[in-house]
Amino acid sequence: MADWATISALATAGGTLALAGVTLASVRSANRAARVAEQSLLAAQRPLLVTSSVDDPPQKVGFADDVWFQVGGAQAAASATDEAVYLAIAVRNVGSGLAVLHGWHFFPEVQIGSNEPTPLEEFTGLTRDLYVAPGSAGFWQGAFRDTRSPEFRAARAAVEEPQRMSIDILYGSFEGGQRVISRFMLTPREDRWYASIARHWSVDRPDPRDRSG
Repeated sequence: MADWATISALATAGGTLALAGVTLASVRSANRAARVAEQSLLAAQRPLLVTSSVDDPPQKVGFADDVWFQVGGAQAAASATDEAVYLAIAVRNVGSGLAVLHGWHFFPEVQIGSNEPTPLEEFTGLTRDLYVAPGSAGFWQGAFRDTRSPEFRAARAAVEEPQRMSIDILYGSFEGGQRVISRFMLTPREDRWYASIARHWSVDRPDPRDRSG
């Protein structure tokens, strides 16, 4: 005679197990879909700065002491006085998200072959907010004003020589994440400074050059 109680219990257990399997598969699928959606959203907000194009309109860059420069496409500005050293670069955002500039670090010489970006704690913060819209041209600017500092003396000497220089710019998305460090090079030619891009580093995401994984 069939033990209907045992059969019923086994059937219930089997149904519960099957339901658990379906639920687990659904949760995994939902998690994958959520990750894909998150990555798509982040990609849509990701900025990337390069030098502006030669046919981009000049950028009008002003400093707090009413010193102004007009920086043409693919160019930079570098000027030194007894009171300050002024630097500016015309840039273009080729990423899909708004670029919010956070800080910068100056090198009085070109950093050729260096695979390491400036540590975050060594960046100089901007005194005003600078933004570059996706697909648009804009600018970065920085200045040295402490005439007693070694950084001022090194920057002034590099400008007056003149000699090639490097600048690391730290920026991110409008939410403060997806930070990137881009290294620009400034090269003097006759009476102008030309800008070029050397390298990008991702701060908040894995380095695509890392082959250790």
